[in-house]
Amino acid sequence: MHASQPAVALLLAAVAFVAATLAAVTGFGGAAVLLPVLIAVFGTREAIPILTVAQLIGNGSRVWFNRREVDWRVVGWFAIGAVPFAFAGGLLFARAPLQPLTRLLGAFLILVVVWRRVHPGPPRRPPIRSFAVIGAGASFLSALLGSVGPIMAPFFLAFGLVKGAYIGTEAMSTVVMHIVKLGAYGQGALLTATATIAGVALGPIMILGSWVGKRVVDKLPERVFVLLIEITLVAAGLLFLIRGA
Repeated sequence: MHASQPAVALLLAAVAFVAATLAAVTGFGGAAVLLPVLIAVFGTREAIPILTVAQLIGNGSRVWFNRREVDWRVVGWFAIGAVPFAFAGGLLFARAPLQPLTRLLGAFLILVVVWRRVHPGPPRRPPIRSFAVIGAGASFLSALLGSVGPIMAPFFLAFGLVKGAYIGTEAMSTVVMHIVKLGAYGQGALLTATATIAGVALGPIMILGSWVGKRVVDKLPERVFVLLIEITLVAAGLLFLIRGA
């Protein structure tokens, strides 16, 4: 399949819009939607750098649309762990065996939702400094797998961030991750001109999806918002299990 074919370009645009809208509503899930199509068109090693460029633009737009609600303390602590570990994961990306790790992450996501249902009370609020550890783990895995928003979500929610505060804070934390990952991919000669152009070309569509998603989030009751995230977590977990099989 060749990315210059009009039908393929149209498919990529449509999937990117759906992915960006979903991510703007739930804070994650966009990569899980977009990555399989990018892999089919470009191959795995080029798809993840393309996804990273597109996600950087999409997350940046979500930060802007939710800028008044971003918790900068969380972002700061997240960045402390994210910067070195995103770079290390990006350098390791070309050689890492990813299937066993993908299955483990899928099981983890499903168990998170089961735990939330079995223990319906408010989850224990993580201390602010723990986001340095969360940033380190999430960034390292993101550089290898391309998508770890579902893994980050439970920690941001447990801290008490919901709706615009959750979407904006998670997006800004992810922006930090993606910038460092792109630097590492560039060092490893994985960020090609094709990957950069393709990712940038998807950018306006990602911004449009973020704008639509923001309008949806503003109208969602908080209870429905959390339920929607749990459903997406289970779907992402099943997808990880399938990808790792």
